[in-house]
Order: sequence, then C-alpha cells, then structure tokens
Amino acid sequence: MGKRLLVAFGLWAIGGPLGLHHIYLGRDSHALFLMLTLGGFGMGWMWDFWKIPGLVSQVNKEIKKAKKMKDGTPPASAIRFMAQFATGIYFGLAAAIGLSSLTSYYVIALPLAIGLGVHLVASVGEQTSNLKNTLVAAFLTSPLFYGRAVSMIPISLAASITSQQHRHYQRQQGKDENLNLRLYRIGLAYLAFTGPLAHSALINTSRTVNYVAGCIGSLLEWISIFPCLSAKVEKILLLPYRIWGLFAGEGFHDHYFKEWEKIYEFVASFQNEKVEMACKILGVRSDATIEDIIHHYRDLVKVWHPDHNRHRPVEAEKHFIEIQAAYETLLHLQKVRNPG
Repeated sequence: MGKRLLVAFGLWAIGGPLGLHHIYLGRDSHALFLMLTLGGFGMGWMWDFWKIPGLVSQVNKEIKKAKKMKDGTPPASAIRFMAQFATGIYFGLAAAIGLSSLTSYYVIALPLAIGLGVHLVASVGEQTSNLKNTLVAAFLTSPLFYGRAVSMIPISLAASITSQQHRHYQRQQGKDENLNLRLYRIGLAYLAFTGPLAHSALINTSRTVNYVAGCIGSLLEWISIFPCLSAKVEKILLLPYRIWGLFAGEGFHDHYFKEWEKIYEFVASFQNEKVEMACKILGVRSDATIEDIIHHYRDLVKVWHPDHNRHRPVEAEKHFIEIQAAYETLLHLQKVRNPG
C-alpha cells in the first residue's frame, strides 16, 4: 500500500521530534536518531519538512518496484560526518551522566556509547557503515585519552572517520515487516539510552545537575572567543526556561525541579561573568562608551601585537586573543543595548 503525503506531514507536525513520520515511511534508524537527539538537535525535524515529499515519492517507487542494491561507495557528505561527530559526543555525554560510576566506564561504556551514536547516524537513509570497524576505532582510541574530560572528542572523531571510510549502501529490507516488531526494537533501543539517564537524574539529581552545568560551562568557555556565537548558544539553552516561564510563571516551584533550575541560573550568569572579565582585560568600566572601549582596545593591541613581541610570542599571542575576544564581547553588548 502506498504512503500518503498528507499523512506523512500530519505525523511530522504531531510527533516530528519523535520520528513518527519516519516510522510511517519505514525509516526506523532515522526515527530512532530523532527520538534520541530531541529531533536531530531541533534542526533535523525542521529540515525534514522540505524532504518529506521526496521521501514519500521514493518509498512509493520502492513499493511498486523492488529497489536493486546499489553498487559502489556512497558519495561523502560533510553534513553526515558532522552529524556523526556531534551525535558521538552527545552519546558520550549521556554515558558520562548515566554510566560514569561503572568501573569499566572509560574502557567499555564510553567508547561503546560513542561508537553506537556514530553508527546510528551512518545508518540513516539508504546507506550504512561497518559497525565492527567503527567500534574498534572507538575502543582503540579510548585508552589514549583515559580519564580525560575531552576524551569524547577524539573518540568520536576517530569513529566518525572510520565509519566514513567504510560506508556502503544498505541491502534492501522488506517493507512488509511487522510494525509491532519494529516498534519493539525501537523501544528497546530508546530505553537502553534513556534508562541510565533517567536513573541518574532521579537518584543522583545534584550530581547530574552539576555535571551537566560543568559540560555547558566548558562549551560556553570554549566558544567564548566568538561572542556572537556564544550569545546565540546561551539564548538557545535558556529558551526552554523562558517558554516554561510564559506558561507557569517565573521559576520552578517543585523542590525536585529547583535542582534543575540551577542549570539555567548558571547559563544566565555566564554572560555577566564574561562581561566582567572583558572589562577587566580592557581596563574599562561596565558602563564605558564605545569610544572608550575602542581607545583602550587600540592601546592594548599596540602593546601586545605579536609582531611587536617576537621575544615572547606565546605570551603575546595569548594576550592578543584575550584582547580581541574582550573587545568583541563589549562591542556586541553595546550594540544590543543601543541598537540604533
């Protein structure tokens, strides 16, 4: 029986972040990806709106005529690679929150979670990769960064590169497979991912909140050299809290949710800390005018420009980057305060 475009759009609107439209079209891997990443980090769900007509047409063609297995190697995709890399880190963070208490966390749980996340994205659509090689790359990279907070990044990078090297087209699977069996498999995978997270969030709430806040802080600190990007990320992170405030008033009233409110308080205070640090670096007051900011910036650039400090290049470069970031932060703040 052919698939209907109207039904696909309806399921996208009702349960798009849960991947209902992909389940309807028989794309279980893509559905699971959306379920586990909150709609493909929000962007995947919105992007699907434009792809649904083509997906419905493709599925209906496959129903009318069995699709021959494609030969060769699928074309490389930078978007798929970045999605693999980001999802691998995302699965690693989930494992860190829910499974870090295990003694075998760094050697088994972490690389396994990252490898499975990378392979999940690799299996979206009509192509896939070699799961064994992807996991081997993750497990071999993990001991090199044992115990380090940044270990998720190189593990996910190695697994994503390996997965891309072994990509190939999927073998045709029957579209008549029992829906209950498909939902059962998707449900098991979803529970395996969310179960440890839910246990950690409910039983070790304070520890989980502190860990999440620490990860967010590391992310914001890392991108703080790009003030505009940092400000946008902060707004996105605060968006759920703002929406909650519109419907339920400011703040969480339940004692349990008060713990989670600390994350939003932490994010909200991060901008103030950056402004204070920027003022300290440039030597200006928080209410300084644009002219004062530019004046102090130019004076400091003359002092710390790397071309003027060849006898201490490392120190000069460090100060020069800090001055640039501070200047952009305060300039961006002035533009927000005085948009005219």
